[in-house]
Amino acid sequence: MKNIVVNKQASHSYEILEKYRVGLVLRGPEVKAIKNGQISLKGAYITIKRAPKPELYLMKAHISQYKHSGNMPDYEPERPRKLLITKEELKSLIGKLEQKGLTIIPIRVYTAGNLVKLEIGLARGKKLYQKKQDKKTKDIEKQIKRTLKYQNH
Repeated sequence: MKNIVVNKQASHSYEILEKYRVGLVLRGPEVKAIKNGQISLKGAYITIKRAPKPELYLMKAHISQYKHSGNMPDYEPERPRKLLITKEELKSLIGKLEQKGLTIIPIRVYTAGNLVKLEIGLARGKKLYQKKQDKKTKDIEKQIKRTLKYQNH
């Protein structure tokens, strides 16, 4: 497994309760572009389209056009992309989403063999004071590591 891109904003703004591995429905040049790291999850989110049957879609993820794919005039870098998930996991997700304040967010894109996978998370938005507390904790941990590293030399 090789990480291609990680959504750093996800862990900062959300408390991730559960993680799921899902597949992405992509076109050929998109796969090559993603493997070259030409994807951005900034501002991306996941939605459920319920008709005719419930399906997950990745919205606003920017996949740049693969430079060696030739001229593709109808290419949309931010088109909705269907996610592949088992029926059981989807039912479970929909049931949990009915709780107040929960959402589904993209966490990271990675490769598993030749396949491009997406890790999504069931998350709850953090309050401002929680974000500040997390930052304080991280800063303290960094300071401790620096001090220990300095003492060992």
